[in-house]
Amino acid sequence: MRRLIVPVLAALAVSGAALGTAVAQDADDGPKKPSMNDLYHNSSLPKSHADFSRYRYRPPGDRVIEQPDAFRLLFQTKDGQPDGYAERRGTSVFYYDRYGKLRQIQPLPEDPAVD
Repeated sequence: MRRLIVPVLAALAVSGAALGTAVAQDADDGPKKPSMNDLYHNSSLPKSHADFSRYRYRPPGDRVIEQPDAFRLLFQTKDGQPDGYAERRGTSVFYYDRYGKLRQIQPLPEDPAVD
C-alpha cells in the first residue's frame, strides 16, 4: 500500500509544482518566481519520515543533519566542514568518512513490523 501511495503523491507534487511555475512564468512583470526550496517547504504534502534511532555511530562533537528521503545522516564539524555520512542500504547502515571511504558497516536486526 505504501509503495503505491508514495509515487502517486510524488507525481501530484511534481504536477502541482509545474502548474505553479507555469503560472508564475506567464506574468513578466509580476513577483519573483518561487524556488524549488520554497515550493518544497510550502507544500501541503506529507514530508518524508525516516527512523534514524538505529543508527548507532555519531562522530563526537559533530552536528547531525538528517536526509529522510535518502535514509542518510550527514555529519558536520562545528565549523561546518563535512565529516562524513551514514547511509542505509538494505538491512545495513554504511558509515563513510569525510573522504568517502567506507569506515564501518552496522547490520540492522530484522524488524517484522516494517513493510
